[in-house]
Amino acid sequence: RALQPSPCPHSLFGGSDYKLIYRHYATLYFVFCVDSSESELGILDLIQVFVETLDKCFENVCELDLIFHMDKVHHILQEMVIGGMVLETNMNEIVAQVEAQGKLEKAEGGLSAAPSRAVSAVKNINLPEIPRNINIGDINIKVPNLSQFM
Repeated sequence: RALQPSPCPHSLFGGSDYKLIYRHYATLYFVFCVDSSESELGILDLIQVFVETLDKCFENVCELDLIFHMDKVHHILQEMVIGGMVLETNMNEIVAQVEAQGKLEKAEGGLSAAPSRAVSAVKNINLPEIPRNINIGDINIKVPNLSQFM
């Protein structure tokens, strides 16, 4: 039985106008897919700054940091690249913005505190009277007793 040729790897990435540029650090590979007009050295430099920034933010970055803190990794990358354009390569500026975002999230209680804040906001609503029956035209809705939830 003859072997079937495998599809061209370029077809996975939008055609032959794209190329993969990667760099290997210890056990991590960082791969960027870019169009042919991008400078390979420029992308390699971008990867270098990205990895150094990750290393500074995570204090010796490893695979688990990337897996369990994907939101922070994306935030760091978005500080560097916006709309496909590299806008920031100053590592200190990127780290400062990431730290400022972290402080803001802590001041707001983070996403984990959002449900409890929502419940307390509902409990603190001062309604003069809780409706028992709602009549809209031919539709009659009986509202259950909600006092057990408040």
